[in-house]
Amino acid sequence: MPQTTVANKWLYLFILLAVLINFSGLFVHLMNPDATLYATIAKTMVLRNDYVNIYARGTDWLDKPHFPFWVAALFFKVFGINTWAYKLSGIVFMLMTAVYTSLLAKELYTEKVAQWAVLILLTSQHIILSDNDVRAEPYLTGLIIASVYHYYKSYTRNNYRDLLLACLFAGCAVMTKGVFALITIGGAIIGHLIITKQWKQLFHTRWLVALVLVAIFILPEIYCLYVQFDAHPEKVVFDRQGVSGIKFFLWDSQFGRFFNTGPIKGSGDPFFFVHTTLWAFLPWSLLLFVAVFRFIKKGYKNVQSQEWICICGAMITFLMFSASKFQLPHYLNIVFPFFAILTAQYICAIQGLKSIRAVRITQIIVASLLLLVIIALQYFFRPDDFTWPVILLEVILLSALVILPKKASTIWYERIGYGTILISLIVNVYLNLAFYPSLLKYQAGTEAALWINKNNPQKLPVLQSGDDSNFAMEFYLDEPMTTINADGSGNIPKGQFIFYAPDDIINGLKAKGWQMQTIQSFKRYWITRLKPKFLNKATRDGELTEMKVVVVSRVGK
Repeated sequence: MPQTTVANKWLYLFILLAVLINFSGLFVHLMNPDATLYATIAKTMVLRNDYVNIYARGTDWLDKPHFPFWVAALFFKVFGINTWAYKLSGIVFMLMTAVYTSLLAKELYTEKVAQWAVLILLTSQHIILSDNDVRAEPYLTGLIIASVYHYYKSYTRNNYRDLLLACLFAGCAVMTKGVFALITIGGAIIGHLIITKQWKQLFHTRWLVALVLVAIFILPEIYCLYVQFDAHPEKVVFDRQGVSGIKFFLWDSQFGRFFNTGPIKGSGDPFFFVHTTLWAFLPWSLLLFVAVFRFIKKGYKNVQSQEWICICGAMITFLMFSASKFQLPHYLNIVFPFFAILTAQYICAIQGLKSIRAVRITQIIVASLLLLVIIALQYFFRPDDFTWPVILLEVILLSALVILPKKASTIWYERIGYGTILISLIVNVYLNLAFYPSLLKYQAGTEAALWINKNNPQKLPVLQSGDDSNFAMEFYLDEPMTTINADGSGNIPKGQFIFYAPDDIINGLKAKGWQMQTIQSFKRYWITRLKPKFLNKATRDGELTEMKVVVVSRVGK
């Protein structure tokens, strides 16, 4: 009994560390373009005290539904408009994801599987990255797994309280990303019922009630879209008039992208999410692939003896995204809770010495490669923020990697698991405390905004060039900001103003007779499009763009 207590203490320590690593990027500046755009939209909601209309750069914006912006705006109202308040809203939902992943895993398997599912989820690379670069996915991931859990309980316990909660979470998920969220939720539950031949449950009237309830819960979104768009057909959206916000929400934003018929188009690769999973679910991705293969192989022979919720929720979504023409890596996050449960149940069930040895060798190889990547990144990139406190923390974690796994447990998969978790901690401490803070210094819009905040005592109006997708400057700037065209046309204020633009645009406007004085300059790189020449400090300067902050005293000749 004492040994169990000690083992649990180590387990809870690692769960705490897994939670903390997701907070490690809390104070790192937001990244262009998505995180800064979404944060700016929420900031605008708060400043205008308008939570019905969505605006970006002062114009009507129709792309994503309202729910993530409402949540971020709430955190801004409580904690102030800043980086950490915005990121905290996403992290809270990611922690909700961990709680519901644990609850679902415990219902389907055992408490041990539930604990390891949480550990795997919270140390997966793209989950930690998403808590640093917060978009819609942390909210959506938490809402989807919560909805699946409560739907499962509603039919296994015949509990209408759980049905109500499931529909509420499903409605919020739809108001986060669109109706495709229901395919993941419904695919998990319906797929399980079909495979296990639970026909009576499949055709139960509760599902009709569920559809009605979800429709009711998304009415706030319908109302907001009607007020902003459908009631104003004269507005120009996507370069045309008469655009229905409700139609875009229910069809074009999701099905239009899937069939590539909507106003926002993309091009797809059927294997995109296979190689995305390979890096995004590190350091557990190779074990995941084996876990999925073993699960299907075992389930084929014993259909009735196991659950199919996780595999259906994950694979239906995975195949749907793979067939889509619009693909981005962060889309995959919503199935990570299912991936984590599948991986955890596989690890906890392994008994054969041959399989144990294969898992151990696999994770040693993965850990070694990740450490080599960090060493190479340090050697070539040379981040300024790799300071002594960060170095000391990395040394402590590396020492723990050598000592703790053997000390913390005698169970083979816990030893390997703890070592894998420590590798994730080592990698992400480096990324969030050294690499990203240094990288963000090349996001010139953020640096320029912070500089202007301290060096604009006259409170001159601030303008930027429209060719620069620079939502970071708008978010971090204390004063309102105006965006004008690269040729100098637009809403130009009378008198002096501050203007931020690339050096070539500044020179072009000087040729047109603009009188201006450079007061500061910054080096810019699109930090979400990393290339080897930029990552190498020796060749970095050739990849940078000169950005200038100037004071304009007269426009034109």
